[in-house]
Amino acid sequence: MFLVILGVVLCFMIRWMLFKTGLIYTTKKLYRKFQDWFYVYQFLKVPEFNENMQRNQLYRKVSLYLHSLPSIEDSDFTNLITASNLNDIVLSLDPHQTIEDTFFGATVFWFNQKTEPDRTNAFVLKIRKIDKRRILRPYLHHIHTVVDEVEQRGDHNLRLFMNAAVSGGPRWRSVPFTHPATFETMAMEKDLKNKIKSDLELFLKARQYYRRLGRAWKRSFLLYGPSGTGKSSFVAAMANFLRYDVYDVDLSKVRGDSDLKCLLLETTAKSIVVVEDFDRFLESESAVTASGIQNFMDGIVSSCCGEERIMVFTMNTKECVDPNLLRPGRVDVHINFPVCDFSAFKALASDYLGVKDHKLFAQVEEIFRHGASLSPAEISELMIANRNSPSRAIKSVIGALQTDGGDGKRFGEMIGRQIGGGDVEKAHEGMLSGAEGFSTVKDLRKFYGFFKSRNARRTQSNYMADDR
Repeated sequence: MFLVILGVVLCFMIRWMLFKTGLIYTTKKLYRKFQDWFYVYQFLKVPEFNENMQRNQLYRKVSLYLHSLPSIEDSDFTNLITASNLNDIVLSLDPHQTIEDTFFGATVFWFNQKTEPDRTNAFVLKIRKIDKRRILRPYLHHIHTVVDEVEQRGDHNLRLFMNAAVSGGPRWRSVPFTHPATFETMAMEKDLKNKIKSDLELFLKARQYYRRLGRAWKRSFLLYGPSGTGKSSFVAAMANFLRYDVYDVDLSKVRGDSDLKCLLLETTAKSIVVVEDFDRFLESESAVTASGIQNFMDGIVSSCCGEERIMVFTMNTKECVDPNLLRPGRVDVHINFPVCDFSAFKALASDYLGVKDHKLFAQVEEIFRHGASLSPAEISELMIANRNSPSRAIKSVIGALQTDGGDGKRFGEMIGRQIGGGDVEKAHEGMLSGAEGFSTVKDLRKFYGFFKSRNARRTQSNYMADDR
């Protein structure tokens, strides 16, 4: 009996020493090295870029897969970083760590490596030679399946890619995509918003439908309207809704038609490819030809570079653009982003000021009815600057609307008369006396650098989405 108790105590003490002193970790490491003496391993490299500096899509999938493994927590080296949500702390691969994985009874190992001579990243798969023929193909298929499930759940962090002007290196640079815009925060007519969301949801489920039609599984949008009407925020809302990465194409950095094709080939599935200010580019001199642009929009490369892709083109106006560029097949949906109307103003007031009704709303509606106009960006900035006082914010919008986005002189004169004469300029600068923040669009432009003048614009009552 005494020996049994003594044996139990000794076992407990040995186990306690192993776990508390790190001996269990050292023992496992020595056992792994001992095993290596009896096996022949093969090393398979997955580089981030191929020999033409095109992005290797398998590298991206392996990265997502490895970050989903529980064994990353047991690795020798693991980095702690903040995710797109700053309150979330996630684990990230370290160049010196080894991750262990098991599949069909076989154990494989992954680690990072810098490739020569450009020092780009690569994942290396260490696999026993006797297991390679049996598990390699199903194991790679397993990685694809797991990554597809992760992407469908929306668990992966979105990224924003921008094309680089340098030669001899990767064509795309990326940063985390953290734009907070959603369809719920967009100041857009509700019916149109629901129509667009339904269209995107149908697109997500349309793989077999597009294949049956013999068409590439992609959809293209044209967003047109004056600056500040929410086109860029709409793209961000689409990305967050679909959980797609964003590729922002700067055509001024593209060196020619072939370079544009290579850029498109390096984009991934489940992505939004964006070309902003498309009309301005068409008016400028560029190394990209009209034929190159057309092939980019609907050519054979565009159709074969991957499935499940959204293409978005933004412009201020489409009146001066060749209709052939905007024909059905190249652009599927046209969405107009006009200047603000009263219904959009009420949506902005609700979002920015928490006000659904106000005694000044009738005055704002009357001003809109007489043709005054401002962009949603200008109105929202006035509300942000005066957010502590909804009444002051609405009065500042009224003042800006009454000048119709001009230099504010006419409104300053009106305010000067209302306060009984005096210095008109001082009256204009000090309108809504005692108020903090900005009271006119002129003040706002001085602060934010909006210096160019605006012409009076005709208010459009509804947003329109025309399926082409």
